[in-house]
Amino acid sequence: MKNPVQQAASLLLEKLMMLLVHVRPLLVGSGGETTPPPPGDYDTSCFKRGDLLEVPRTLFIHFGIYLGENRVAHLMPDILPSFTDDLRQIQQVVTNKRLILGVIARTASVRVDTVENFAYGGSILVNHMDRLFEDQVLGSEEAARRAEKLMGTTAYSLLWNNCEHFVTYCRYGAPVSFQTDKFCETVKMIIRDQRSVLASVLVGLASIVCLGLAPSTTLPTIFIPFFLWMAG
Repeated sequence: MKNPVQQAASLLLEKLMMLLVHVRPLLVGSGGETTPPPPGDYDTSCFKRGDLLEVPRTLFIHFGIYLGENRVAHLMPDILPSFTDDLRQIQQVVTNKRLILGVIARTASVRVDTVENFAYGGSILVNHMDRLFEDQVLGSEEAARRAEKLMGTTAYSLLWNNCEHFVTYCRYGAPVSFQTDKFCETVKMIIRDQRSVLASVLVGLASIVCLGLAPSTTLPTIFIPFFLWMAG
């Protein structure tokens, strides 16, 4: 049986991986690239322009805004726009290498893909989040236009600017992420319950990736906000 420190470290690493593997499972083919998605059987006739599409995965959820004509706008980490303006290359299906490097470099793009490439074989929920926002739902055309205006390269943050922030801004007018909130609460619970040095070290290191702290930041400076957060 694992001791409390090992359990805390294991749970924290699991949650960090949930965020790092942000868009799809790591289906590795030759050369370490993502294998093509299987042919989908999606009835797009039930989708309306401006709908919020939600694809549940095992450890995370991916979101997009339907633009009509089998097109979905969604925010994805992607390193390639930092190196080229060639739209033909950028528009190719994002591989896991591009995705993970985008997370590390905190670079993403709001792009348009087919429903099949967006869902990647997963089931799709339509406007499932509307129940959480009640009267805040914007018009469908307004949601689609907001998504279209944000097309292109953008900054990326696992905690502050991910695909869920993008769709909630487009459809509800406020960028929020319930997945981020749940992750932060989990980290706070681990630190409060275990009070372990190892858990604190892991959180500090995670903050470098997730919050984009400068490499020159000292470890004590990294940990101080978390100890204050833990006590709050």
